[in-house]
Amino acid sequence: MHGPTYLDCNATTPLDPEVRDEMLRMFDIEYGNPGSRTHAFGAKAKVEVNDARQKVAAVVGANPEDVVFTSGATESNNIAIFGLAKHGRAKGLRRIVTTAIEHKSVLEPCAALAAEGFEVVTVAPRGGGRVQVEDVLAAASPDTLLVSVMHVNNETGVVQSVAEIAEGLAGRDCFLHCDAAQGFGKEFEQLRHPGIDLVSVSGHKMYAPKGVGALVMKRRKGRRPPMAPVLVGGGQELGLRPGTLAAPLIVALGKAAEIAVRDRDRRRKACERLRVEALEALSPFAPEVNGDPEHTLPHTLNVSLPGLRSEALMLALKDVIAVSNGSACTSNSYESSHVLKAMGLSPERVAGALRLSWCHMTLSPDWKAVAEGIRLML
Repeated sequence: MHGPTYLDCNATTPLDPEVRDEMLRMFDIEYGNPGSRTHAFGAKAKVEVNDARQKVAAVVGANPEDVVFTSGATESNNIAIFGLAKHGRAKGLRRIVTTAIEHKSVLEPCAALAAEGFEVVTVAPRGGGRVQVEDVLAAASPDTLLVSVMHVNNETGVVQSVAEIAEGLAGRDCFLHCDAAQGFGKEFEQLRHPGIDLVSVSGHKMYAPKGVGALVMKRRKGRRPPMAPVLVGGGQELGLRPGTLAAPLIVALGKAAEIAVRDRDRRRKACERLRVEALEALSPFAPEVNGDPEHTLPHTLNVSLPGLRSEALMLALKDVIAVSNGSACTSNSYESSHVLKAMGLSPERVAGALRLSWCHMTLSPDWKAVAEGIRLML
C-alpha cells in the first residue's frame, strides 16, 4: 500500500542519495576530528571540510575562507544579526531594516535588539508577496547597521529583489544580510551579487541532512563584516562558532551544494512540470494563488481554495498528499500566517491557504484523488 505523496519540501527535503553516501563515508571511514592536527585522521577530515567549504562558497561566488559552518539557517541568522550588534553600538549605527515576511529566526532576533535600544524598521510587501526595493532603500537611513531581506519566502516561494537592494545600498556603511534557506542552490544569480554581505544557508532545505548550515560572510575591500561571537569556547570557524565541527554533515552539505550547481537545469524543469500538474488539478476549484507567479520559484505553490479551510482540507487529503499551511517552524502555534497577513490577504483567504512544495525527486501524486477529496469538502 502506497502512502501519501510528500508535498512539503519547503519544510524539509529528502536526502539526496549521493549526499547520503558522502555523509555515511565520513561517519564510517573518515571519522577523524578536523581539529586534530597531530595525525592523518584529523588532517584528512580537515581536507574534506575545506573541500566542502569551497563547494558552498562557489554557489554564491564567495571565498572558501568566508564560510562559517553552523547547525542551520536559524543559527546563521542569529549570528548575523546579534554578531553585528557590538559594531553597531560602537559606531552609533542603531537602525535595523527588515521585512514583515521574514522567518521568525530573523524577526525575533531583531525584536530582541529592539528591546536593547536598537530601532527596527519593518517594511511590508506591497502586493504579490514582494517587498519593493524603493521601500527598503527609503527605510535605510545613515545610521543603519543592517538590512536583512530574505532571498526566497518559505511560505509563498516568492523571490525577493535582493540584488537590486544591494545595488541601491552600494556606498553605504550598512550591511546586507539574506536569509537564503529556501533559495540557496535553487536560484543562483542574485546571491552572487558582491553587495550582499551575509548569506544564511540551511542544509535540510537542499537535500542535505538536518542539523547543518552555513553563514557566508563576503568580503568588502578585503575585509569581512565585523562580527562578534555569540558563543565562546573555542576558536573554530573564525571564532564565531565554537565546537567540534560536524564533519559528516558538513561534507554532506558540500556535496549537496556541488550537485545543486551541476543539476540546476534538470531540477528546475522537473519542478516546473509538477507546478503545471498542480495548477491543472486545482483549476476546477477557482484557486487563488498567493504570491506573484512571475517571481515564484517553481517548487512552491501557495494557494487558497474559496470556501475551504486549510486545516480541514489537509486532514481530508492526508492519505493522498502531505502538505502544510505554513512554516514548520511555527507549526506549534495556531496563529494565522504572518506572511500572508502582511501581504494584505483577507482572513478567509489566509485561513484557506495551503502550501504545496515539491522537488526534482517528487513523484506525481494521484491528482484525481486530490480533486475528489476537495469535491467532497465542498
